[in-house]
Amino acid sequence: MKQRSKLFGAVVAVAAMALTACGSSEAPAASSAAVPAGTSSAAAATGSAVASSADGSSSEGSAAAGSSSAASSAAGSSAAGGASSGGPIKIGSANFPESVLLGEIYASALEAKGITVERKLNLGNRELYMPALLDGSIDLLPEYSGVLLDYFDKAATVVSSEEIYAALPAALPAGYVVLDQSTAEDKDAVVVTAATAAKYNLKSIADLAAVAGDLVFGGPPEIESRKSGLVGLKDVYGVEFGTFSALDAGGPLTKGALENNQIDAGDVFTTDPDIASKGWVVLEDPKFVFAAQNILPLANKNKVTPEVEKTLNAVSGKLTTDVLIQLLTKVYAGTSEADAAKAWVTEVGLG
Repeated sequence: MKQRSKLFGAVVAVAAMALTACGSSEAPAASSAAVPAGTSSAAAATGSAVASSADGSSSEGSAAAGSSSAASSAAGSSAAGGASSGGPIKIGSANFPESVLLGEIYASALEAKGITVERKLNLGNRELYMPALLDGSIDLLPEYSGVLLDYFDKAATVVSSEEIYAALPAALPAGYVVLDQSTAEDKDAVVVTAATAAKYNLKSIADLAAVAGDLVFGGPPEIESRKSGLVGLKDVYGVEFGTFSALDAGGPLTKGALENNQIDAGDVFTTDPDIASKGWVVLEDPKFVFAAQNILPLANKNKVTPEVEKTLNAVSGKLTTDVLIQLLTKVYAGTSEADAAKAWVTEVGLG
């Protein structure tokens, strides 16, 4: 087991930098000048990476500015010099299929209303796409409520869906808004195989405390230092894994390692269809190391016209966790995120 890190060494070090869930919400330590304008095809080609936070998916951040007020000040000046109310709405996303899918859903719904959009999807993790939003390189992207709040307000302690949504407006930088949140939720989870769950009698994360020292945990590099990650598992549950293997955020590296018994537990996102199809076990999190992660649009306020707001709120009203799993199942089967999104938008009467 503990040879996993040595086995994948150099390959994983590179791959993990490119793949991360829900993306990391750690505040960027450096400039985002080199943010690429990707497309959904890159994510679709993998055919299997689903992410988060989730923490969904992966999902948590530390604001380098140290406070939401500092972030607001910096972002306010960025917004003033970045995006304007004219031109197309530039839609971004993180670099995992679920985020790309959501970006395509927003784009398709807006285009159906005659609103011009520009896709800048598959940008990378939160360290890359959040600076791109704040400097005007993109105007709109799908986000996860819990990690978004934590990104801008490190002192936040709320964990429920309603509390997090209520706290977001005050935490966001000046000039940025969240629109209606959906009931669709995707969050990071500690996932084990059925065999591992049976071997150690695992139902809850707390059950890992007595055995984690002999086990290997796999996930994106940033989860090792997150409170919504290994730090929180240790502080809240007393769970400290013997070995951490830096892989990706709920994507093919982590899931492949879990399936092949190269890791004992992994960071997998709750909307991932592989959980059900492979009979994996999501360990319960009764103490909410992973807070609520409802999906919602985050946007530059200058770009949110009444029509844009109405359209995106209608999307959120139709989007549920079950719908998201169904759409991701299609993506896993080979449908592109763009095609899956456009078909759903038309099917539910948004197109």
